[in-house]
Amino acid sequence: MSDRTILVTGAAGFIGFHVARALLGEGRRVVGLDNLNAYYDPSLKEARLGILRAHEGFEFLRTDLADRAAISEAFSRHGFAAVIHLAAQAGVRHSIDYPHAYSDANLEGFINILEGCRRNDCGHLLYASSSSVYGANTKLPFAVGDRTDHPVSLYAATKKANELMAYSYSHLYRLPVTGLRFFTIYGPWGRPDMAYFLFANAIVEGKPIKLFNHGNMRRDFTYIDDVTRVVSRLVDQAPQEGADGSPPARIYNVGNNHPEELSRLVALLEKELGRTAVRDMLPMQPGDVTETYADVGDLMRDAGFRPQTPIEEGIRRFVSWYREYYGI
Repeated sequence: MSDRTILVTGAAGFIGFHVARALLGEGRRVVGLDNLNAYYDPSLKEARLGILRAHEGFEFLRTDLADRAAISEAFSRHGFAAVIHLAAQAGVRHSIDYPHAYSDANLEGFINILEGCRRNDCGHLLYASSSSVYGANTKLPFAVGDRTDHPVSLYAATKKANELMAYSYSHLYRLPVTGLRFFTIYGPWGRPDMAYFLFANAIVEGKPIKLFNHGNMRRDFTYIDDVTRVVSRLVDQAPQEGADGSPPARIYNVGNNHPEELSRLVALLEKELGRTAVRDMLPMQPGDVTETYADVGDLMRDAGFRPQTPIEEGIRRFVSWYREYYGI
């Protein structure tokens, strides 16, 4: 598969950028697709894209996932060996105020990707799901086999829907699909709407940081380089049909397998930035959960995944990039 083109959707986004850069570094040809929307500062997306454009094997398509004709044409023209579908409308809280953005990108957009794959002999579709699908589950750590039918946000519901849609295409058309439930990915070139990035901005500007549920939150923070390593490995490991005729479909948790208190994250940011945070303790937000914790046993077994980056090192690298990018 390594001698054929791979489509990476959301290539100007946080995870998509890192995955595309890793694949290009391996000498693979990559078509990156993104609509460069203004959900957060487009200049950050453009900066990521500038790095990718420097690679000879990279081609960029500025296209919206919901544009059925454009997505169909891209698949027909390139005949992708594999698709790594990372584009989506992200954000739990944003989904409360702008629900149609999620139906357009995460539902209509995903069916366009599935149709492109099944009609153009795609060998493997990897797609981003989310730890949000576990909803308010209290059993920890979250395991892939746990119930995921009680989403507490529309964003989570669309991600659960993606898993069901992918499974149906795998069942009907024998399309190999792998869903990745990402757990709080962080690192350089990250998304400015994520907590660690918002906290860094507030600390630097001397503004209060908002700690919901009065700071009693735990997240399985997962460093971006650990994620890109496993995605690069999985792209060549398409699932097979089961001996019982079950479809070539699988789902993995991608997490650090070690949740951290938000207060610890804040303390690490304070240390690396050399400034003290002003804390604003607030109640729980609608659609949020108190803790995430990934059981990654399946991923360790099947792909040799081992989280390698402790949060101290990950935050140090993030702040180093943050200082350089913003000239602080």
